[in-house]
Amino acid sequence: MKPNARILLTGGGSGGHFYPLIALAEALNARGGVELFYIGPEPYDSKALETEGITFVSCPAGKQRRYPSILNFLDIFKVLAGFFVAFYKLYILYPDVVVSKGGYTSVPIILAAAFFRIPIVVHESDTRPGRANALAAHFTPHVAISFEDVRQFFPKHEATLTGIPVRKKLLESIPDAASLLELDTKLPTILILGGSQGAERLNTLVLELLHTLLPAYNVIHQTGRQHFDVTVLSARELVEDNALLGRYRPIAFFDNPSTLATAYSAASLIISRAGTGTIYEIALHGKPSILIPIPEGISHDQRTNAFAYARSGAASVIEEANLRDSLLMEEITRIIKNTALYTDMAMKATHFAPQNGALLLADMVSSIADSHT
Repeated sequence: MKPNARILLTGGGSGGHFYPLIALAEALNARGGVELFYIGPEPYDSKALETEGITFVSCPAGKQRRYPSILNFLDIFKVLAGFFVAFYKLYILYPDVVVSKGGYTSVPIILAAAFFRIPIVVHESDTRPGRANALAAHFTPHVAISFEDVRQFFPKHEATLTGIPVRKKLLESIPDAASLLELDTKLPTILILGGSQGAERLNTLVLELLHTLLPAYNVIHQTGRQHFDVTVLSARELVEDNALLGRYRPIAFFDNPSTLATAYSAASLIISRAGTGTIYEIALHGKPSILIPIPEGISHDQRTNAFAYARSGAASVIEEANLRDSLLMEEITRIIKNTALYTDMAMKATHFAPQNGALLLADMVSSIADSHT
């Protein structure tokens, strides 16, 4: 990469947009000679930006929701402000490349970059492009994708399959992970991930199943911060045997990538929502999984993501409308007790995802930066 290349990262509103940018920054920093900026309404994770030496640049952005809301009207003013601020900030910074992960925060940045003819790289995580990335693709030939299924939505582009950049610490395989977590090393471990906000329906189901799960399994349960206290209290009331309760590890949120890598390493089976970042992390750790996507009315992409991954043979899918404790328990038993099935799912998980997504995307961005004058 040319000396002192300036790379502007944008996209946010969720960890699924933000943390792949951090993984990309890791890969770019490893090459040296690069200035990195992240632009958006808020830093999202200031510590992560600081760790990678990324300068935060503030720019307002308004969100236009898919449902009727007075906030759509109020956010028009944020949208307009965002355009003016984005044009000014990009004129001052004039980066060599803008990398967009999508989300409403990226829209004013993309339009300003197109106006100044700054090269844009669009990275699409899902099986269907979001509105922001669909718009951004009109202004650039450079599109990176994570699923082959999404290629059809970019018919005028030679989209590059990079997979999703994942932070290096999340990819670590931790020896003796079960021992480090003080779990019963003689038992399989089930890791349950409800997303950053948790999943109340999933939490309730896990609590109902504890009396069945804990005699045979360790359970690591990400509850979500807002549900943590009530989940812990409920577990203590439901499981009177302290020896069994010792096999249950509730955690509010994995805000430390090393802790999450340890949980992935300890897990025999993962039960999760179907965000693409999480799917890729599961696949890169080679773990069989049961995916429970957020319903279509709430998330337009998780269901399609889940079934796209399940077609590889690495996961099974239970839709939330069909979620019952008996069905989930049957699926857990079916996968873990069938050695041939378990081994096949683990192998297919490992082969699903490009192992070096951050490096592939960094190569793409570096090449474009080198050609920018």
